[in-house]
Amino acid sequence: MKKITEQSSDYQHLENQSVAELLHSINQEDSKVPAAIELIIPEIEAFVNACTARMKQGGRLFYLGAGTSGRLGIVDASECPPTFGVPHGLVVGLIAGGDAAIRKAVEFAEDDRVQGWNDLMEHNICAQDTLVGIAASGTTPYVLGALEKANQMGVLTGGITCNPGSPLSEIAQFPMVPVVGPEFVTGSTRMKSGTAQKLVLNMISTSIMIQLGRVKGNKMVDMQLSNEKLVDRAIRMVCEEIPVTREAAKALLEQHTSVRASVEAYHKSNPSV
Repeated sequence: MKKITEQSSDYQHLENQSVAELLHSINQEDSKVPAAIELIIPEIEAFVNACTARMKQGGRLFYLGAGTSGRLGIVDASECPPTFGVPHGLVVGLIAGGDAAIRKAVEFAEDDRVQGWNDLMEHNICAQDTLVGIAASGTTPYVLGALEKANQMGVLTGGITCNPGSPLSEIAQFPMVPVVGPEFVTGSTRMKSGTAQKLVLNMISTSIMIQLGRVKGNKMVDMQLSNEKLVDRAIRMVCEEIPVTREAAKALLEQHTSVRASVEAYHKSNPSV
């Protein structure tokens, strides 16, 4: 298989470019990513619909990857509880080499074709759940082995890769393949490929959470109030929804812990409003 992600950069002698030239060139390459994703929106849509149906029945969503891909999955998963107020464990990110690999690369961890499924089994993954394998190259053994086993066990599987025709896109039931072309620095898939993966993950989790009722209008009404900025945002949101002062809104939030619960409690106490 000819890996587009490993093809030589379209730019030569980078060490001789000025900083301005480097930045403009990187930006030019990055601008290609949204266009590549636009081409695969139907594939993303099909996956989101299938995954949402399972999650409405109590299923969970798992992300699995190695290196940059694994870290991006963990970032997306870890943001779901504070952003949408869902329980920890509803969306789970796993990386080859375990949590230590989030900060420091664990050599050869991605080459173990069995460990991915072993890591998933620690979370008791089952046929009701969904697994997304993330691998820019589409050839990472840690991810491929897990996807193969997941398919056998009836788990819904998706895959995000930037190489068309890769093993990952053949194994995943719902392959999502944004083709972004060679990297600015040859083979450095933390760049365009990583950006593409991040954008696709944002689309997946955000659209699923909206379908699960975790957004009202355009507001994160179930967000966790974990810092002063978010508390202030929540106060403003409550004041926009119901006719109360900031002080009253803050009191409601302190009692009910979320925008949604605060607004619902107010309407229950004031049914004529």
